[in-house]
Amino acid sequence: MNRTMPNDDTGTHVVIITGLSGAGRSQTSNILEDIGYFVVDNLPTVLISDLVATAGSAEGDRSRVAVVTDTRTGVDETDLDLALIDLHRDGIRTTVLFLDADDDVLARRFEETRRPHPADGTSLGDAIANERVAFLPVRAMADVVVDTTDLNVHQLKEKIREVFSGVEAVPSMRVDVSSFGFKRGTPRVVDIMFDVRFLPNPHWEPELRPQTGLDAPVREYVFQQYEAGEFLAKTTDMLDFLLPYYEAEGKSYLTIAVGCTGGRHRSVALAEALATHLRESGVETSLHHRDIDL
Repeated sequence: MNRTMPNDDTGTHVVIITGLSGAGRSQTSNILEDIGYFVVDNLPTVLISDLVATAGSAEGDRSRVAVVTDTRTGVDETDLDLALIDLHRDGIRTTVLFLDADDDVLARRFEETRRPHPADGTSLGDAIANERVAFLPVRAMADVVVDTTDLNVHQLKEKIREVFSGVEAVPSMRVDVSSFGFKRGTPRVVDIMFDVRFLPNPHWEPELRPQTGLDAPVREYVFQQYEAGEFLAKTTDMLDFLLPYYEAEGKSYLTIAVGCTGGRHRSVALAEALATHLRESGVETSLHHRDIDL
């Protein structure tokens, strides 16, 4: 699907909340309601445009609308695409928010609540697997993907507020930069991933091993390598080229991950440098180091 950002003539913002059952749709809708969104749960995708039109004519501020659509209503990528086209034609800004989590976490959440899974399957595991496959096209349409595997309700609230803070302003690209260690697996949610294991590893220097990429001696060790400077220059040049085009196509949230072996030295130093460049370029940027304390 090729969607462009509409002219925000109406001042209305519509968030479409979807994703896997058990990944946190209910909590997310409550969080959005708390920050001023008019929330409707369990709405068929084909009715989204009608809802927005009705909400816009209602008394009070209904300029921010959130709609939960999921397996219960048979969300379909074609219907979702048509709904987005209708909204964009009317000059309404949209964000498709997809919530995801690891299969074992989803299973544990359903077992704890003892609720039946809404998808078909001979077992809970089958139902989760079938729903994940069915949602692949919808996930690919998402503007923002949030992995709730390791998030408690407070961390989820912080994440959602981070994504949607300042939404009443003119939309601009938000970038999340994170470092990680390949030995603990790659992030589930990432748009652009860089592997910096080609650089010499400070881990093998006894005096640097207990330190991290936040410490000056490690940063100096990393950037005294010619390849590190070349990598940073080429990467920032590429991002400077890409971000305006992503933004023009309506993408408002971009995740960038930088990985090394353990996620404590090289990736941290490079992620810090990338985030600094983006911030100095006027890009709203958040920064996280997933494995720095492990």
